Amino acid sequence: MPSEPEILRARVLIVDDQQANVLLLERMLCGAGYTAVTSTTNPGEVCRLHARNRYDIILLDLQMPVTDGFAVMEGLKALDPDSYLPVLVITAQPEHKLRALQAGAKDFVRKPFELAEVLARVRNMLEVRLLHRELQGFNDVLKRRVRERTAELQESYSETIFTMTRAAEQRDEDTGSHVRRISYYTRSLSRRLGQDEDFVEKIFLASPMHDIGKIGIPDHILLKPGVLTTEEWEVMKGHTWIGARILGEGKSPYLRMGAEIALDHHERWDGGGYPSGKRGDGISLPARIMNICDVYDALRSHRPYKPGFDHQTAAEIITRGDGRTLPEHFDPAVLAAFEADEEAFRDVFETYSG
Repeated sequence: MPSEPEILRARVLIVDDQQANVLLLERMLCGAGYTAVTSTTNPGEVCRLHARNRYDIILLDLQMPVTDGFAVMEGLKALDPDSYLPVLVITAQPEHKLRALQAGAKDFVRKPFELAEVLARVRNMLEVRLLHRELQGFNDVLKRRVRERTAELQESYSETIFTMTRAAEQRDEDTGSHVRRISYYTRSLSRRLGQDEDFVEKIFLASPMHDIGKIGIPDHILLKPGVLTTEEWEVMKGHTWIGARILGEGKSPYLRMGAEIALDHHERWDGGGYPSGKRGDGISLPARIMNICDVYDALRSHRPYKPGFDHQTAAEIITRGDGRTLPEHFDPAVLAAFEADEEAFRDVFETYSG
């Protein structure tokens, strides 16, 4: 419970257009030991005063000219729609009591005033108000701790993903940079497509796991410097299924999206991809986004069997085609978003290529 000094230090505002009523209430409260009592005879000032001083209780007359007590309460609710409304109404009209409580007032005092009743209702309401404030402060601290802990877990999860993908493909010196770039490509492109932040966050963490299935591909195929035979290529394509199986058993939304991406990120919009020849909307959206990001990064990256292209060349191959890569391979909406966002892709590659 709030202590006696806390209650007597509570900030009190008296609102009544009749100066005599204001003086009477001030004398009652100050005589009882309250030390932070202020007043106004202008109801139009109440919202401004409360915004500045955040009163613990407002004694509010209902019958006032121009702006009555009900209008004042509407203004206070508009000021803080979700906050506690610390209003004790003052009325001589019995029919106004229910309406006032329905409007958000917490209690009422009848006119003419009775000293004992005024002091008892003010004290009771202040005890509740101060307890509510204490609880709100506790909730704010708890929410902040939850946010901080969530951020810590998110960072830990992100580090785990990048470590896992690097471990799975440790034979490739550029893998760490590649998976980090993929996260930023997919995040930027998802936002360009108008996806919500939940989707953006998930794809940022899920996309680096796209090639996790390569852990199941034999070295003599995965590391072969020359062209793969037809049989070897069929084995290589199996990394999509392996990755989906590795990630698909997880309950995490990041792992579930990761499994979708691992399975479908080599599928093409026109049906010419693998492993299942899916086409159009039959390919998951995260995988359609991942596909164009993966192609861009592959075009930019140096490999033993090919040079890395500059940004302009890579973007032109994706948007115009070069015989091997064609615009028809990509979701038209995703391709349009890439064209609008391609400068961001260049920035990501240049930033995370070290």
